[in-house]
Amino acid sequence: MSNEERRTIRRERMQLVVRNKTFLVGCSILGFWLLLSIFGDLIAPRGASDQDFEFVSVGPSLKYWFGTDANGQDVLSRVILGTRLIVVMAFSATTLGTIVGTAIGLASGYFKGKFDMITMRLIEAISAIPVLIIALLAIAALEGRSPTLTVIVIGFVFTPNIGRTVRAAVLGEAELEYVAAARLRTERTPHILFREILPNVLPPIIVEFTVRLGYAIFAIATLSFLGAGVEYGSPNWGSQIAENWGNIYSNIWWPTAFPALAIASLAVSVNLISDSLLEVFEL
Repeated sequence: MSNEERRTIRRERMQLVVRNKTFLVGCSILGFWLLLSIFGDLIAPRGASDQDFEFVSVGPSLKYWFGTDANGQDVLSRVILGTRLIVVMAFSATTLGTIVGTAIGLASGYFKGKFDMITMRLIEAISAIPVLIIALLAIAALEGRSPTLTVIVIGFVFTPNIGRTVRAAVLGEAELEYVAAARLRTERTPHILFREILPNVLPPIIVEFTVRLGYAIFAIATLSFLGAGVEYGSPNWGSQIAENWGNIYSNIWWPTAFPALAIASLAVSVNLISDSLLEVFEL
């Protein structure tokens, strides 16, 4: 199969993706949260730290649509303003892991030999440790609570799985005729890897990106709930749940329920997109 035929197949599959109802629903929900992350400061009716001591732990009403928490803060505003942090962190961590993992997978699958063997053993060792355990250990060891550190740690943890997926795809591509033709033309190795092979292994990379993005959302929310990964006082969804979940026993459910629903809807939107991509690319 020629490169031109492969490009035609990729175009046809992308046309199938954009007509997929699951994909469109997922993109609509994700687009909603992306808009809030960009324009949240303009949309939120109040600031994240604004307090109204006359309305403490008041349920949803016309004045406070999502109610207020135990500090008299508007839950709706805090949910809106907390969107940017989790969206930026999740996308940044996933992008970092995808770039590094793709580079490792390309090199490992193309060069093979001892480099491949050593790389795979390291990847297997890292993959054996759960994401949250590595993240918590790294954050505790570095005594940091910055979002940047959390992004780097999660990106590092995602790298092995992405690298392994890319390597598997590259192993099949490296033996095909178009790669052999590029070698006969004495093309440089970077050209073969990034101009010849990479475009043909993009589908699994895209699917892996969306899958890892969903994991990143849950990982960041969980770390925030545990009091790690974000700065104190930030309107992060996980932090909001941690601060208010104990009040559920007093029938004050709204400060916990709405951030939890926000996390669930964002993660579900990403999963819908990844499922639709997986369905089309496996045809």
